[in-house]
Amino acid sequence: MAMRGKIAVVLGTRPEIIKMSPVIRALEARHLDHFVLHTGQHYSYNMDRVFFESLRLRSPEHNLGVGSGSHAEETAKMLVGIEKILMQEKPEAILVEGDTNTVLAGALAASKLHIKVGHVEAGLRSFDMEMPEEVNRIVADHVSDLLFAPTKVSEKNLLSEGIDPQKIHVTGNTIVDAVRQNLDLAMKAELPPGLATERYVLATLHRQENVDDPARLRGLMEALARVHEAFGMPVLYPIHPRARKRLSEFGVRAGKGVVLAEPVDYLTFLRLQKEATLVLTDSGGVQEEACILGVPCVTLRENTERPETVEVGANLLAGTDPASILSAVKEMLNRGKKWENPFGDGMAAERIVDILERV
Repeated sequence: MAMRGKIAVVLGTRPEIIKMSPVIRALEARHLDHFVLHTGQHYSYNMDRVFFESLRLRSPEHNLGVGSGSHAEETAKMLVGIEKILMQEKPEAILVEGDTNTVLAGALAASKLHIKVGHVEAGLRSFDMEMPEEVNRIVADHVSDLLFAPTKVSEKNLLSEGIDPQKIHVTGNTIVDAVRQNLDLAMKAELPPGLATERYVLATLHRQENVDDPARLRGLMEALARVHEAFGMPVLYPIHPRARKRLSEFGVRAGKGVVLAEPVDYLTFLRLQKEATLVLTDSGGVQEEACILGVPCVTLRENTERPETVEVGANLLAGTDPASILSAVKEMLNRGKKWENPFGDGMAAERIVDILERV
């Protein structure tokens, strides 16, 4: 498989665009034949188009515009659309990243067509099969030919599931490359009016199990208000369209000191993370970015597939109970910010493309 053929980069959500951007840049820099297929899994293609522009990536060659639906609807539409394009383009390999329905559909469609599958960020495990993402990542790992594990922890997970060691490559995580490549651009990003405050907590909440459960969402919003009350800092929450919809459906209001902002673009968000005093999140990528940026993080979940952030002291798992969130915030604010970044040296994309060229 010395890469004489074409490489397909298949992505569908904004975190995938961010984490694949260093890989796409490396493929371009080496003039390797490749194309980008965007499934359009996230709501609006317009928002994603801005994303490609701000990251200075060319527009995807193919866009399926799948939009959101049930897991089965999304995955089925993607399988049909991806298969059609793969049959037309005939790539030698496809690259998918992470744990979304796009990853599942891309890996399945390619493996059925006997096209090599490379899984970027392979081997992450939350050990919680109720999370749809856990199912996606396990299936993708087991049909992949090249598993690009970001850390030794993820490599160990893959080996314990009986995956052939020859297929596994520890590369570091492309999120480090992305943060480093984009931070200078981000620090020039204009902050929307009212967002530039001296000390603040940055919150993100979007996971199905948190926002679709009325009692849990109510508890989390109460927790944000209590963090403001206890520490005197505004809690800035750029809110996901789906979460906003749920708040109004369930009749949940944001408490005092909680600022519900419109979603911001990636570069602005990176700057908001960098300048935050603390980050509260249920997102895997945000746990990693906060760790890399040296900003304390509290995760609003019972488990994480990024245990490295907890091990180095950059992150605490608080669950969703307001009292335990409050005590985790207190502990992280007192802990100080000295930890080693466990996700590598920012050369993951170069290593991935090296392996592709060599294999």
